[in-house]
Amino acid sequence: MSSVSTAAPPGTADASAPDGEAGRITRQLTDFLAGKPDGAGRVTNVRRAGSGRSRDNWLFDLVGPAGTEELILRTDPDGGLIDTDRAVEFEVLRGLAGSGLPTPTARWLDTTGEPFGRPGLIMGRLPGRCDYRVLRDPARPTAEKRELAAAFCDLLAAVHGVDHRALGLDRTLPDPGPAAARAELDRWTAVLRQDQLEPWPELDYAAAVLAEKAPECAARVLVHADFKPGNILVDAGRVSALLDWELAHLGDPLEDLGWVTQPLRSAEHTIENDWTAEHLIAHYEQATGITTDRAALAWWVAFSSYKTAVMQVSGLRAFLEGRADEPYRPTRRVLATLLDATGEPA
Repeated sequence: MSSVSTAAPPGTADASAPDGEAGRITRQLTDFLAGKPDGAGRVTNVRRAGSGRSRDNWLFDLVGPAGTEELILRTDPDGGLIDTDRAVEFEVLRGLAGSGLPTPTARWLDTTGEPFGRPGLIMGRLPGRCDYRVLRDPARPTAEKRELAAAFCDLLAAVHGVDHRALGLDRTLPDPGPAAARAELDRWTAVLRQDQLEPWPELDYAAAVLAEKAPECAARVLVHADFKPGNILVDAGRVSALLDWELAHLGDPLEDLGWVTQPLRSAEHTIENDWTAEHLIAHYEQATGITTDRAALAWWVAFSSYKTAVMQVSGLRAFLEGRADEPYRPTRRVLATLLDATGEPA
């Protein structure tokens, strides 16, 4: 936070605020923060951070009595791959404030959608940038990429090592018990049934096989559920933040490990000819001191492919209903990977 020499009156819009959408967001933020005891200041430098596949983000600064606070407004888009609860994400971020993990500070929550047209939350901005392909960047030295890959794995281990009870996260996130795998499978199958517009026999088959073979887990941990370089900020070659906690829940740590080692995400989490899924698993085991149950991990790898396909079914519906710009749809590669993972010839 940088200091400023003068304080602005509470709830004051930037006089130089742009017209159009940025101007609208500036006015909405000004009105919203005017009603917050700790929201005094001038809203300025509003600009779009881009519409992700699940959120619509606006960066802005709040110039107040104590200085300039760098913030971000995250609102639900009209359509996306997933539908999640802003209040749960907000409470998770608040709980993680004392965890030691590099997470944004949760500042304000809007669950009604009235101030901004859609529900959203405001949180602090952290330095750095995210890059889905950072581990495959040809301009980055291999040694540096391998160091980052190890850092990502250490971060995942740290997430699973969080004492969720001490942080009060168990008051927000229910414990699914030993049947955590079946609980997640049922959750995403319900999403499939809600959003599918046509039969998907491959997904029906996968769901049936996964249900028959669902493993049990001895202890539940905090699961991020969308761990990837695209949700990690890197600043000066070091991890500076882990973002997008909208899918976080209590569950089996192998869920995250299966997500990052599934073939569909190999380009994000591996370094060609240098850092394979096996390297990642070995590093995770060393970081946690836990030996991975490979049979259970294989189930979670298959489930991750299933979850990816269900997300794309939801994205397709959002596109056809005019709520999304891109026509997501399970591709032949996704379905072939899923069927291979569940044991069915593609």
